[in-house]
Amino acid sequence: MSAKSTRLFFIDAMRAWAILMMLQGHFIDGLLDPVFRDSQDSVFTTWLYFRGITAPVFFTVSGFIFTFLLVRVPQKGFDNPRVKKGIRRGLQLILIGYLLRLNFFGLLKGHIYGGFYLVDVLHCIGLSILCIIGVYLISTNRKKFVFPLILVGITLLLFSFEPIYKQFTYGFLPEGISNYFTKANGSVFTIFPWLGYATIGGALAMLFTRFKNYKYLYAIAIGSAVVLGYALIFKSSAFFLDMYAVTGIELFKMIQSNNYLFIRLGDVFLVFAIFMVFRSLLTHKTILKIGSNTLTIYVIHFVILYGSFTGLGLYKFFHHELSPGLAISGAIVFMVLCTYLSLQYEKYEADIKLQIDQVFQIAKVQAIGLQKSLVPIYKEIAPKVRLFLQRIVQVVRG
Repeated sequence: MSAKSTRLFFIDAMRAWAILMMLQGHFIDGLLDPVFRDSQDSVFTTWLYFRGITAPVFFTVSGFIFTFLLVRVPQKGFDNPRVKKGIRRGLQLILIGYLLRLNFFGLLKGHIYGGFYLVDVLHCIGLSILCIIGVYLISTNRKKFVFPLILVGITLLLFSFEPIYKQFTYGFLPEGISNYFTKANGSVFTIFPWLGYATIGGALAMLFTRFKNYKYLYAIAIGSAVVLGYALIFKSSAFFLDMYAVTGIELFKMIQSNNYLFIRLGDVFLVFAIFMVFRSLLTHKTILKIGSNTLTIYVIHFVILYGSFTGLGLYKFFHHELSPGLAISGAIVFMVLCTYLSLQYEKYEADIKLQIDQVFQIAKVQAIGLQKSLVPIYKEIAPKVRLFLQRIVQVVRG
């Protein structure tokens, strides 16, 4: 790492790559005609595999960035300004997640549709940030290795016991809460096991923070990431099968039968290695801007593709109707459009927020004026209404 800056540019580049892959993945998956989804087609299966890498990378990088910023400051515990900022950020992401699923037309009819209560990536990342903060506060006054050790432990527990808790229906919980734990009602993501990728990202951030000035940081980090990635992708399933053969514990066999979490974690390590290798080429300001504006890009893509607030999105009009050619070309245009709009928003963000603030201030002044004008009317009418109600009560009693 350069002594001139503590910023890890390759992490911003990874986040930029992940958000762009998410855009094209959502576009093609939502609009491509099912007739072209051929599991025997090598092109489609390759695309499908790499699409599956996007979410684990995004969660891991999110946990990495937040934890890296959290532990970088000298203050500890609640005195750390990043704690309050992180709590606000986590709650903000959860709120935005719900707002994006809100349908204003439904509200006008007095309805809140079931889709509003479903849990998506923003909910899970927001809750993951709050969980990381909780672990950080618990371990603040303990030895330095306790915090990353707990984070790694959470990842191993969530990934190892996923075959068991995924069977739970959580019927004893209100649906809005159970959606955080089960996909039975239609949630796209659940906090378990996806929190595990954010916590392992946090643990990696601790390592980078601890050895940030070490001369051979990247050489060792790249080599370690390649070895771990290879082992998790190609050897972990055999390992769990061997553990089952030795111990007879059914859980190991269950993990091996659907070992996607550890395999995807291996993919994440390989992606880390690739971006670290090419880190010197990933410092272009556009790449870094995209990486730092992923939330805005996500919101814009959700509005255009899924029709947030109105229900009128591309998904409504072209759901599973496009040919491969149109889907691919459309995905490219979609990525460029969402990125362009996001960067334009960043350019004029201060002016936009100022205009919004002015609207709220005007509304506040008008509301206060309305309140003042209604007070005399209330004072005049209230006694008459009270007297009228008293007479009605007397008549009823009589």
